[in-house]
Amino acid sequence: MPLGPRPVLQAEREARVLVVGQAPGARVHETGIPWNDRSGERLRAWMDVTPEQFYDAGKIAILPMAYCYPGRGTSGDLPPRPECARLWLDRVLAELPHIELTLLVGAYAQAHFLGSERRATLTETVAAWRDYGPARLPLPHPSPRNQGWFKHHPWFERELVPVLRERIAAVLGERGARAD
Repeated sequence: MPLGPRPVLQAEREARVLVVGQAPGARVHETGIPWNDRSGERLRAWMDVTPEQFYDAGKIAILPMAYCYPGRGTSGDLPPRPECARLWLDRVLAELPHIELTLLVGAYAQAHFLGSERRATLTETVAAWRDYGPARLPLPHPSPRNQGWFKHHPWFERELVPVLRERIAAVLGERGARAD
């Protein structure tokens, strides 16, 4: 761990929505606030929630596959270290009995939670979102580095994002959250 240990997560037992991402980026590691970057802004927009709602741990739990910044690779951050997920993820999940909707953000979360149900690629997995039932939604990573993916897959924002917003609103019991 190039920056040392600094677990970044948010969870309270009452949470109804779970956001599982890859690992904290450098800015998140620095601030200690999950999704406190441009990726988080896009994710909150997809979810149609305000920062206040997103950071309410009694509503939304936020867990990474790895709890510390894994370092920088040639094309972005390195993948999460697998020993982190093996060691901590199930322990934390056991303390979240009220989760009704899990957002699987990125290939690492999808691989862990979907296992053999996952398709060959992230695109195929996200495109098959209807197959994972109402309690799990696979999402691409909302990173600005993924602009090309969003440009080549306009169906994501047209088809899946409205369903994501409906499910979030239904689980949280709130509608029209954002005032953008």
